[in-house]
Amino acid sequence: MDGPKGTGKTTLLEAVTKALRADNKKVIRLCERKSDPYRSETMVLVNQLARTPSRELEWEVCKRFADSRAWISQHVLTQQPTDSIVLIDRWYPSDAAFRRGVPLTDILQLNSDRNVQVPDLHVGVVTDPDISWARAAARRRGLSSTVIHRLEEHIACTQAFERAVADHGWVLCRNEGTIDGATQQVISEIYNVLESSRCD
Repeated sequence: MDGPKGTGKTTLLEAVTKALRADNKKVIRLCERKSDPYRSETMVLVNQLARTPSRELEWEVCKRFADSRAWISQHVLTQQPTDSIVLIDRWYPSDAAFRRGVPLTDILQLNSDRNVQVPDLHVGVVTDPDISWARAAARRRGLSSTVIHRLEEHIACTQAFERAVADHGWVLCRNEGTIDGATQQVISEIYNVLESSRCD
């Protein structure tokens, strides 16, 4: 699951996990940020990018994240039980929301070149920017973003992400109504993938 800040990804992941486990499915929940062994070094660059934006530095950030995802693909994802459903909070589609100078097509190719695991299902979680901005602002940790500081930036981030979802055929989940509705949509998509894999 990917998307801008405050769209309810983590809450949705928790609800999807609970529903799948209630249906006797083995579910593993991972978070890219928490699984990344190089996170602190990369965030130094991200902070530098926030202070002095440049395409060159942004590309370096993209490469660092791709290298981290390659490491996670090799050392974390391969260790999960083969009969489990692995849910990941953020992966490379998130770059569509937060990168400004580097085209998403270049980022996707970069991750492919690094042999980053391609998920069976990409779910883009979005809300109206005013809603997700208010949600994020109401959290104890606030927006907690290094690169997004104003509502206008958040709106642009949301619009860019929605375009990416449409362009690449990812599943769009509008998480503005009840959590049950969004949960059922995501679970339905997961079961479609499981059914397709059985048919293959």
